[in-house]
Amino acid sequence: MIKYCLFFLRCLLEPFFKLRGLKKRRRCPPIKNRILLLSATEIAQKIRKREISSEEVIITYVKRCNEVNPLINAIVENRFDAAIEEAREIDNFLQSTIIDDAKIASEKPLLGLPITIKESIAVQGMSYSVGMKDDSLRETKRATEDADVVARIRKAGGIPLLVSNTPELCLWWHTFNKITGTTRNPYDTQRTAGGSSGGEAALLGSGASILGLASDVGGSVRLPAMFCGIFGHKPTPNWISVEGHKPSANDKNWSTFFAIGSMVRYATDLPLLLTVMSQSDEARITFNKKVNLGNIKYFYMDNYGPSTGSIATEIKDAISKLIKHLEIISGVKVEKANFEDMKRSFELSSVVLLTIKDIYSMFNRWDNPKNMDKYIIYITIFQKSKNVFMETLKYIFFMSQHTFPAICFGLCNNIAKSLFPVSTHNEMMELRTRLRMQFEELLGDNGVLICPSFISSAYYPHECLYNITNYTFMMIFNVLGFPVTQCPLGFDKNQLPIGIQIVANPSCDHLTIAVAQEIERKFGGWREPQDRGVV
Repeated sequence: MIKYCLFFLRCLLEPFFKLRGLKKRRRCPPIKNRILLLSATEIAQKIRKREISSEEVIITYVKRCNEVNPLINAIVENRFDAAIEEAREIDNFLQSTIIDDAKIASEKPLLGLPITIKESIAVQGMSYSVGMKDDSLRETKRATEDADVVARIRKAGGIPLLVSNTPELCLWWHTFNKITGTTRNPYDTQRTAGGSSGGEAALLGSGASILGLASDVGGSVRLPAMFCGIFGHKPTPNWISVEGHKPSANDKNWSTFFAIGSMVRYATDLPLLLTVMSQSDEARITFNKKVNLGNIKYFYMDNYGPSTGSIATEIKDAISKLIKHLEIISGVKVEKANFEDMKRSFELSSVVLLTIKDIYSMFNRWDNPKNMDKYIIYITIFQKSKNVFMETLKYIFFMSQHTFPAICFGLCNNIAKSLFPVSTHNEMMELRTRLRMQFEELLGDNGVLICPSFISSAYYPHECLYNITNYTFMMIFNVLGFPVTQCPLGFDKNQLPIGIQIVANPSCDHLTIAVAQEIERKFGGWREPQDRGVV
């Protein structure tokens, strides 16, 4: 029924949304500085060998950010001056130290590299409002401490450059809020950069960032990564700390479904960044494991769950090309995976994610936030939770400070609590356990699954409304708790990036990363927007 309702909505609204396509697309200016085309791994080596200065790298990226941000609107707040000063200190250290390059690489692998960070991840002194406007606060909320991952980045020598835009409280697949506004796709400024990590993806896709921190509870790393033509990785649950992220939840299963992940332009940089972010030795060792691609078992799945449209021909063709290539290098046939339970993947994903307990929002402000009071300065002593019904009425009469998706989340949460009895939740958790076991048995410790990240390239912003069921391609792997790498795999007829996901069992992230690196080697990976002739 949901599928048919959304199909009707699509038929009704799509012609109006497509009118945006009549407007002229703007493109990011071409990349002229060669530094911007080097991988983070290459830049780090050059900095350690004193072949290039950290200050030059940081200034180059600052210039690129200033060049593209008027077009893509991805930056919430920058710390450019502080970053340049930190780079100078690193250069001075390198000029005077007697520590050899190998030891520096081991202890500070990110030394001198710029890092951009999603605003929902706490960076000391930086904006931490996550797009939520509130007149009861006289100032924008700021983080008073770094999130765990940011602290690790700094310890490894990385230099935070800025915090990037998100939808309000990360609650939508299109990046828009009433503070910073709309983030636009660098390949077509009329289209969405995706969400909720749209700011990060747009910066990376436009060549204004090289390493990015993002988060994912329903595809928030992978969808914008695909729309902006870059790599995004959602790691094995609990391998990377989620402490210091807003919103959070007081649910014991939160870190099973939610993850802080990485975005990069070059697949070769995935182990570099993920190793630094990791909170366990197991994770650090696994991210750097060598993989023989010929020993991997390959499977694919081209469709599952309800969909309001067919998968684009270009995506199907890209999967076919990848399958043929993998069959050549492995010498075995790539098998199709069929699980009957996957037909219920939208139902499973929706029930499980909507019934996560005690998620922070404007409708559920904790009196004494367990994991947030040390990250946020509250201008007022206590922020009262808002009423969903009253806020909905205010929105209808154009009086609400909040966005429709954030209000809709409150409505859906209330409906879920009343419509989904405990028995329904338990049934879905049993289905989750059964499906997870089926995948674990199929993939083992040396298997990967190839599947679409989404049914098409980036859409126009309001098309999110009737694409809800199509996010199942991503959400299901949050619910199952599997590591996933999104990989760019060419362009469609509109010269917009398309991509696919590589999935593996928990603790097998090295397999998805190895395949991502092979995809980059064979099919090219990220290409700057200018190269694709967007006009």
